[in-house]
Amino acid sequence: MKNKIVAWFSAGITSAVACKLTIDKYGKENVDVCFIETGNHHEDTSRFIADCEEWYDCKINILQSKYENVQDVVRSTGFINSPYGAACTHHLKKEVRRKYHNTNKPSNHVLGFEYDNHEMKRAENFIKRHPETNALFPLIDAQLNKEECAGILKANKIEFPEMYKLGYEHNNCIGCVKGGKGYWNKIRKDFPDVFKSFAELERELGNSCINGTFLDELDPEAGNPQKPVMPNCGIFCTFKFL
Repeated sequence: MKNKIVAWFSAGITSAVACKLTIDKYGKENVDVCFIETGNHHEDTSRFIADCEEWYDCKINILQSKYENVQDVVRSTGFINSPYGAACTHHLKKEVRRKYHNTNKPSNHVLGFEYDNHEMKRAENFIKRHPETNALFPLIDAQLNKEECAGILKANKIEFPEMYKLGYEHNNCIGCVKGGKGYWNKIRKDFPDVFKSFAELERELGNSCINGTFLDELDPEAGNPQKPVMPNCGIFCTFKFL
């Protein structure tokens, strides 16, 4: 294999399994597993990375932009969020991936899109927008959804990231500017200091994470609750990975 495959590890349930599938298929010597540090992850993410490194029997490379965290991006750009995306996504993640691609020229990019209609549509759109990545979607190929990926981790005795245990759907940044009303109300309860800091940041800049609603005016009862991930341990995860 001339150039390595890059497998993007987001420290979430699905990407963890996608990276494992890639390593098992192509060999760890042919795969770079990469994690992008945003500066806003839960502190337990470091433990989860270490557990996955042991599972993979290889190192996970930590990449980071010039920005310290989401707040740094927001203050530097004066921009939080819009229907077209968030500044932090562009500067903290997309630019880092682009720099990695241009520098290392990997043969393929592996992404942890899962096997459901919405994620498969995202995969199709990604291929159209980024044909240069030669993207691979091992979870879609294996017909694995998030619950089944959770079952695989459970079967291999890998403790879920703390954000899942708290009832969040993803192990994203604490205080994701793309979150809705229900998400932010849960952040208000679980991470009041984070909620307060983003509410103050909104007022500092004069615009909000949620369109038309500042966090300090958000009704505490508004929005839909987060949906916790429930592991589904099927035959595939029991026999494939033990």
